Amino acid sequence: MPVEFLGIAATNEGSEVTARSGPSFDKEYTLRLARAHEEYGWDRILFAYGSGSPDPSPAAAYIAARTEKIQILVAHRPNVSYPTFAAKTFATLDRISDGRLAVHFITGGNDHEQQREGDFLTKDERYARTREAIQIIKKAWTTHEPFDHEGTHYRFHDFVSDTFPVQQPHPPVSFGGSSAAAYAAGGAEADIYCLWGEPLAQTAEQIESVKAAAKAAGRTDLPRIQVAFRPIIAPTEELAWEKAHQTLARIKARTAGAPLSRRHPLKNPENSGSQRLLAVAARGDRHDRALWTPTAAETGGAGNSTALVGTPETVAQALLDYYDLGVDILSARGYDLLDDAIDFGRQVIPIVREEVAKRDATRVAA
Repeated sequence: MPVEFLGIAATNEGSEVTARSGPSFDKEYTLRLARAHEEYGWDRILFAYGSGSPDPSPAAAYIAARTEKIQILVAHRPNVSYPTFAAKTFATLDRISDGRLAVHFITGGNDHEQQREGDFLTKDERYARTREAIQIIKKAWTTHEPFDHEGTHYRFHDFVSDTFPVQQPHPPVSFGGSSAAAYAAGGAEADIYCLWGEPLAQTAEQIESVKAAAKAAGRTDLPRIQVAFRPIIAPTEELAWEKAHQTLARIKARTAGAPLSRRHPLKNPENSGSQRLLAVAARGDRHDRALWTPTAAETGGAGNSTALVGTPETVAQALLDYYDLGVDILSARGYDLLDDAIDFGRQVIPIVREEVAKRDATRVAA
């Protein structure tokens, strides 16, 4: 099966190891980073969402109009706009990008962060709302006749859009989460189900949970699986581990004296995904071929925070271990965003693609 690589469309050069030097939306840097991903073999870039961050949709439109082939994943929280409005926004973005859009639906794992924008639903209520919003958006993308909706979270009459996406039947829907409520919602509605980088055994368990939820929802197809990592690569194993420990020291320097990040608490996270990452970290620093967890422990299991450490060959083989589990979208971003995107694209992606091609050829021959 084909493999895809997802990078980050950061809107400034700041990261866990580097304070940004300019505005939160540095359009020149954003474009330079996007074009680097496009040039060095990545398939798609993610425009993330935060309550105080630049709006991902216009940022994505800016990049789509200035790139040729890189695909775009736009993160969306259903609480920030009505589904009919969101459907038109994303259909327009798909038009601007000539069919390069996917949408990542974020339910929200932190009550405090959600409440910054007026969202006071419980976590389970948020998952139910996200599922309802996805259903409405899909219908708005594909229905050319007026329709009504009477749901738990949304109600409207006689809506019909005149703005439809290029992609048929609709742009891919991406979804993530590691709780039973997440599996149920994403298993039912997602084209792509996103997980954070856990050890192979735990990742396999989560994949089975997603599959079971999809089947329980009556689906005959299954979501594609994406897993996210922070690669730390160097020419030798010794240099890679030296770089890993330097990276951890830089993270500690950045988080010193900061009890709470704007998006994510450094301790006692509410969301299941972060709790799982911290549990993995508590069991040990190193897992499987190259998975390293202190970066997750230091950031409270914030999002994509477990690392793969080693030479390009080692990291590529570690990614192939996940591919062999059924993961066909590999999400990666370094800590020095631009340089790491280039290095990973040059040194790791070609190895993985070559090995995947060999596996596919073997399957065909068999």
